[in-house]
Amino acid sequence: MNSPVVTTTWRTELWSRMRYCFVIKTVGITAFTWLFFIGYFHVLRNPVYPATPMPLTVVDEWISFQPAALWPYLTLWLYLGFAPALQHSFRQLLVYGLWAGGLCVTGLAIFYFWPTTVPPRLMDVSGYAGFALLQGVDAPGNACPSMHVAVAIFSAICFHDVLRQVGAPQVLRLLNIAWFLAIAYSTVATRQHVALDGGAGALLGTAFAVPSLR
Repeated sequence: MNSPVVTTTWRTELWSRMRYCFVIKTVGITAFTWLFFIGYFHVLRNPVYPATPMPLTVVDEWISFQPAALWPYLTLWLYLGFAPALQHSFRQLLVYGLWAGGLCVTGLAIFYFWPTTVPPRLMDVSGYAGFALLQGVDAPGNACPSMHVAVAIFSAICFHDVLRQVGAPQVLRLLNIAWFLAIAYSTVATRQHVALDGGAGALLGTAFAVPSLR
């Protein structure tokens, strides 16, 4: 007698991946982010060389200051957790962490040896919730490459690969791309970065994401 064929839906697969080593993933992602910020703010506040102002391009003129862009900017810290949370083996989780760690260390090394800053553009942000705090905590340094964009595109590529593996519908893959684009756009629209920072960040993140899939 033939055994019944058990089909696994993409929803079931995603849920199974999410539950696997849930505590380890939660603690690991939190600790990883915490360690990155220690290094990031140390380099930001203790530059060893004079910072080079990044030049503006026509793209920066096209994109105006948009206070509402703060919200997609802040969602990075939720977005970056999806790809590691959906790894379905400890080995894959470890490999993901090593590549992500290599990306972050490379970015910090660039900031250390080549400090850059966003050129001053006077804006009154007193009337916008969250902007004064953001600019007070994240000073306009560590500009190029934008680690916001680098980490976002690394997450987007790896998350897309997970969605492809489980056979998720096309709409979820398009939403993943749209979320990344919103985060990347927000880095310029909030004036935390210029367009060249974002482009360099995209190249850096892709350089680590693509080989990590192998």
